[in-house]
Amino acid sequence: MFKVTKVAENRLDIAFGGKLDSDEMKAALDELQQQAEGIEDGVMLYRIEDFAMPTLSAMAVEFTRLPEMFAMIRCFRKAAVLCDKQWVQTISELEGKLIPGLSIKAFDMDQQQDAERWLRS
Repeated sequence: MFKVTKVAENRLDIAFGGKLDSDEMKAALDELQQQAEGIEDGVMLYRIEDFAMPTLSAMAVEFTRLPEMFAMIRCFRKAAVLCDKQWVQTISELEGKLIPGLSIKAFDMDQQQDAERWLRS
């Protein structure tokens, strides 16, 4: 499951859970790119529940679309990640250190208010 909702002119909320195959990954990336169109100085709130690694074919789809995704990610300055798996939180914050101009901070699922506050700061 992957759902993108544009909740404000500069904010996307993304819900992710389960395992994505190649068709689902393509649809997810298409939806993300479409919803992000026109956003400047944006923020994202990721809600990750029941995380499972995508299939190899899904990762191949993602890899082939990396240039597009890097161009799109430049529209955002912050991403808050809600997830109860510590290793996902750690990887998320590490990813934020590797992407210039994007700060990523992880929160436990019950810390949504803190995540929202951080996105607004």
